[in-house]
Amino acid sequence: MIVPDGYSDIPAGKVAAVVTHLEMTVRPAPRPDPPGAWTLRRVEMPPLDWFRDLYRRVGEEFLWVSRIRMPDAELAAIIQSSLVEVYALVHDGRDEGLLELDFRIPSECEIVFFGVTAKLVGTGAGRWLMNRALELAWSRPVTRVWLHTCTFDHPGAIAFYQRSGFRAFRRQIEVRDDPRLDDAAPRDVAKHVPVIE
Repeated sequence: MIVPDGYSDIPAGKVAAVVTHLEMTVRPAPRPDPPGAWTLRRVEMPPLDWFRDLYRRVGEEFLWVSRIRMPDAELAAIIQSSLVEVYALVHDGRDEGLLELDFRIPSECEIVFFGVTAKLVGTGAGRWLMNRALELAWSRPVTRVWLHTCTFDHPGAIAFYQRSGFRAFRRQIEVRDDPRLDDAAPRDVAKHVPVIE
């Protein structure tokens, strides 16, 4: 269904976001690493509690909830797949960034989740993590690396991805239940997305 031009009402209790899909089909020239004391750790067979904790700390402010709501067996089947790689950005001995690469579609890599915790936003850690993500993605025989972001995410996300070499190719509107109304997310997060009951 194509949304008509003009305004469309969103029911109370729902949230709506514009989702932008971005891709690259050629490996970009590497960008310089910013200075910082970060390391990357691959997490083999990620424990679900560990994954959800880091996922929440990175994405809660942006209403990341799909993996919080997902049944354990479904989440385990994804993140513990041999074709999915999960990494943590480590700072001062603590996991402070999340990177999930999905190679389940032949010749493609989807950067499914990417981000750093609030304490590292603006430090260069995101640039450093993206440099590692692209190195890892393009180390496989892929012809396409892609991801998506939405208007709930950091306002600089699209420009950051474009500077990294991605180009937008698709836009969608996502409407879903507001996770702050069913305890999937705390009521006081994502103040840039008002709660309407």
